[in-house]
Amino acid sequence: MKSLREIYRIGKGPSSSHTMGPQKAAQLYLKQHPEAEAFRVTLFGSLAATGKGHMTDVAIKEVLEAQGVVEIIWKPDVFLPFHPNAMKFEVLDTQEPQKSSDDGRASSPWIVYSIGGGALSEGDHPTGILPDSQNIYPLTHLVDIQHWCDDTGRAYWEYVKEWENDSIWDYLHEVWEAMKAAVERGIKHDGRLPGPLNLQRKAPTYYVKAQGYKQSLQTRALVYAYALAASEENASGGTIVTAPTCGACGVIPGVLYHLWQGHDFSENRILHALATAGLVGNIVKENASISGADVGCQGEVGVACAMASAAACQLFGGSPAQIEYAAEMGLEHHLGMTCDPVCGLVQIPCIERNAFAATRALDANLYASFSDGKHRVSFDKVVEAMRQTGHDLPSLYKETSEGGLAKLSINNNADKAL
Repeated sequence: MKSLREIYRIGKGPSSSHTMGPQKAAQLYLKQHPEAEAFRVTLFGSLAATGKGHMTDVAIKEVLEAQGVVEIIWKPDVFLPFHPNAMKFEVLDTQEPQKSSDDGRASSPWIVYSIGGGALSEGDHPTGILPDSQNIYPLTHLVDIQHWCDDTGRAYWEYVKEWENDSIWDYLHEVWEAMKAAVERGIKHDGRLPGPLNLQRKAPTYYVKAQGYKQSLQTRALVYAYALAASEENASGGTIVTAPTCGACGVIPGVLYHLWQGHDFSENRILHALATAGLVGNIVKENASISGADVGCQGEVGVACAMASAAACQLFGGSPAQIEYAAEMGLEHHLGMTCDPVCGLVQIPCIERNAFAATRALDANLYASFSDGKHRVSFDKVVEAMRQTGHDLPSLYKETSEGGLAKLSINNNADKAL
């Protein structure tokens, strides 16, 4: 299992798998072929089906067009076996006259997959182009780490400290600052989100209205506002933190910013909570998936809710068993959630899902805190169930815009624009 730096990535939205991953792949390919004057990039499966809404082509061209011409080919009906988000990069010979897309002008093919959270994989045929990322955690299931905590009298964040180098705390400080900045920009940023849906930002209005409610309702309204703020920043292409993905980037900031503001927790305690949350997300990434194109939104917002549930439970003094229970509930009650963004944009239903998942995380913490931590179904079993459920879902419910909410004709002009 890799470093928490692989879960928390600071970058621009709107999608870690459809924007950040492809852009990173383009940068790596360009580094391999600095002499090339033209490129062809073929997008397959989910990456092609919703790539225009996620600005996949824009992210790739931003890198490659600085050096030469870029040809993008979309193949939404072709799914490569390793992962639904596949790309093939090629160098084009500008000396040969252009014929068909399958002519002999292309060379140096590189197939790479964007597997969620901005991470890349070469599947079963590594070429060495991707930087080598080492596994640093020997235990990859929460039940085993919980036993380690019980045996040593230490906490989950201390397991992170055991295996990461000392710079992880400086990195998590950067992550926390980026999360706070996204929330604070979002609650001040009025106006329309980009794209053909013509959605107005809601975070500033929710934040203002929250001030007029009694304490019991204000708490919930503020969590909505903070989660909406970070998620709307993502939808507009702003700088956010994948937690574990761009599409779910509002859940953890929404919860932690609210608890930090309302309970005056120290930064050290917040960073320890982020470490625990990252460990939870890392376990899911290792044993299942955090890619909506692979397992549906349960792998994005569901995992974010599990991470935020664990973080909140730790902040309020939960035991390792209670923290595990909170994480289990956060994921269990998102099982089966589809990834069906309208017009392929990270807006409907993604933004509202972030707000609701943030409040559900607080509920999971409270429920677990009232318990003794004992329960029948472990977090690891729920991760296994999530993986199997996601693979059993038809592809039209996994970020292809071919089913579910994505088929709703919300705006005829929006449909025509994409």
